[in-house]
Amino acid sequence: MKIRELKIENIVIGTGAAGFQAALRLYQNGERDLAILAEDVNAGTSRNTGSDKQTYYKLSLASGDLDSVRTMAEDLFAGQCVDGDQALCEAALSSRSFFRLTELGVPFPCTEYGEFMGYKTDHDRGRRATSAGPYTSKLMTECLERSVKEKNIRIMDQMQVIRLLVKNREIYGVLCLDKSEKEEAGYLLIWCRNVILATGGPAGMYHDSVYPVSQLGGSGLAFEAGAAGKNLTEWQFGLASLHPRWNVSGTYMQVLPRFVSTDGDGGDQREFLMDYFETEEEMLSMVFLKGYQWPFDVNKIFGGSSVIDLLVYQETILKGRKVYLDFTKNPGGGNIPFEKLSQEAYDYLKQAGALFGTPIERLRQMNEPAISFYQDHKVDLYQEKLEIAICAQHNNGGISTDAYWETRIQGLFAVGEACGSHGVTRPGGTALNAGQVGAVRAAEKIRLRKLHEKKSVISNVTELLLREEVREFVELPKKASGTIALGGLWKKAAKRMSACGGMIRNRENLESALEETEAELEGYLKLVKCPSEDQLPMFYRLRDMLISQKVYLFAMLDYAKSSAGSRGSALYTDKNGRRPDLKLPELYRCRLDQGMHGGIIQEILLNGLQCSSEWRSVRPIPEIDYFFENQWKAYRDREKV
Repeated sequence: MKIRELKIENIVIGTGAAGFQAALRLYQNGERDLAILAEDVNAGTSRNTGSDKQTYYKLSLASGDLDSVRTMAEDLFAGQCVDGDQALCEAALSSRSFFRLTELGVPFPCTEYGEFMGYKTDHDRGRRATSAGPYTSKLMTECLERSVKEKNIRIMDQMQVIRLLVKNREIYGVLCLDKSEKEEAGYLLIWCRNVILATGGPAGMYHDSVYPVSQLGGSGLAFEAGAAGKNLTEWQFGLASLHPRWNVSGTYMQVLPRFVSTDGDGGDQREFLMDYFETEEEMLSMVFLKGYQWPFDVNKIFGGSSVIDLLVYQETILKGRKVYLDFTKNPGGGNIPFEKLSQEAYDYLKQAGALFGTPIERLRQMNEPAISFYQDHKVDLYQEKLEIAICAQHNNGGISTDAYWETRIQGLFAVGEACGSHGVTRPGGTALNAGQVGAVRAAEKIRLRKLHEKKSVISNVTELLLREEVREFVELPKKASGTIALGGLWKKAAKRMSACGGMIRNRENLESALEETEAELEGYLKLVKCPSEDQLPMFYRLRDMLISQKVYLFAMLDYAKSSAGSRGSALYTDKNGRRPDLKLPELYRCRLDQGMHGGIIQEILLNGLQCSSEWRSVRPIPEIDYFFENQWKAYRDREKV
């Protein structure tokens, strides 16, 4: 075993759209003592995910659409459990961040006169959404990476961050497992002043997931270091294909495919949606709406389109069957009664010139790149059915930060999906905007602190304590003495999380899952086999995942014990609640939150192996004095050395 050491003032962890932008903003602000750490530069969600037309959400910038920073901030704030200062930042900086991307080469479409027109997305009152196609975040990441390389910003690949070094709520360094070392275990200790976490959401916690396999997250690092979790109960779940992992939102639903259920071996094929609807046109209209309303939403289960999610969940989870989308034939095998569809569905399909043919023919007419994506992944929608399930897609919660995206630990920032700036619901595409805005704000706080504050110097005592912490941590693998394979424990834990902490939750299952997770975490070294050198990444990664699961399950159970009801993408079962439909099982009985707790945020702290919760009011949208001379003076005061 060997431990190398470096001193680098600013560290960015993660090479997605948020991480690369954070590095570029630091560089723009004059920071040159800077490095980006990546476990695998080509991994992560930004580079490896998308949808039928992946959305970026920003201020309206075309035609006569009326919009303002305040209006957009209020719409974000209305998503419940959102801090108003962050909503204002995400609105105010959306245009600046968007234009930065267009100037770097992201091909967002515009009119011949340069207007960046938009469309309506889920939870959106206007037309703020835009898209560069199915691979919007991939294109963003590639353009940002190209700019990073042009500036010769240092990228350190094959570095798995396994520990944040914190004392007295201040960051002093990061410890990495050097995965490029093949002969013996190699570690890199980097002493630093600022760390920007851009590690994405803790996707590895769930077995049923639309996240790319390469996206695992690293939130356990922050929780163990003392950062607080915020709105951890709030996820997005929705229909997704399993092979490849991809959201079947938007056009995939709007072309009205068949939903086919089979037994485990592919036999006993049957369309099952009509068992729960009175008329074919009602069923088809609900399928169409799933395109707009893709994430599961408990507010849309009573006579709304989210009943489709419940029906798929019932087939796959409760009955143990498989569900497929079939684009080769119309539902029922006949012609679609277009004139009997809801007015919204009929008008949309008519305007798209798609009142004809089969689902695949309509998809080719409306969004041919959506077909090409599956062809690129060896799936021919012209001939093959597409297996789907309800999958975890995005964490609206995450690490708690202030309006500069700084955690309660000085010098530790969280941007992108790692940060919990979203609330219960959010307009589609806000995540990409939030990641870019968070990068701007974190870099700005680092610049201002450097401008106004004397640089802190690590004391000899603190350095000695942290070095001892590092020595003890790198010795952990040698102390493992169990019999369970790391991969086996991972699969068991991930399946448990999907079953108990997914779309459908109840208090008893959460209690059981939390107890099992705590037992595995506390007895980790006695359970798992002593890892070989090439198993060290999994050894540390599984430990981090279990920490995240513990904190998230604690948050969900704490919420279930409160007086709040079901909200967002989580249905908390309540035997005294309403049943969405008499044809649906008792399991789906629930009581809606009705927004009563929308002004209260749940935060979770991990101290050792013990969790605690704190509930606080949201920070309101700031009331700003917009008189120019007053703000000009305030700006000059901030810039004074």
